[in-house]
Amino acid sequence: MADLARARRLGERIKVLAAEALVKVVKDPDLGFVTFTDCRVTPDLSHAKLYYTVFGSDEEKERSKEILEENRGRLRGEIGHRLGVRITPTLELEIDEIPANAGALAELLAEAKRRDEEVEKLAKGAQPAGEKDPYRIQED
Repeated sequence: MADLARARRLGERIKVLAAEALVKVVKDPDLGFVTFTDCRVTPDLSHAKLYYTVFGSDEEKERSKEILEENRGRLRGEIGHRLGVRITPTLELEIDEIPANAGALAELLAEAKRRDEEVEKLAKGAQPAGEKDPYRIQED
């Protein structure tokens, strides 16, 4: 039976161990500043998807991605050694797009706020196009 709470706890543990293993196992000077942001483990604990971000230019991100893929087995071995479970989950490394998307969303929200302030300024000095009370009931 699948235990989702255990899968979540295992994902958090894998994320921490992956960060520690990155320093210990992957000793490539071309590896950029990598941060593991999340780890999702399947309910049967057989597969883990590890999300990461890389600080730097696009070339540095691509090179870091290549280095991580080359060392994925070594990372899994080190994680498995320290994890203490019977079967170590397979690792899938994926770039986390959430920080970039969040930045773009923040820019859009700032633009919407700026435009709302402009509309508010225009509305303060605006005069009605027709009568002062357009919903006034006409009496005969």
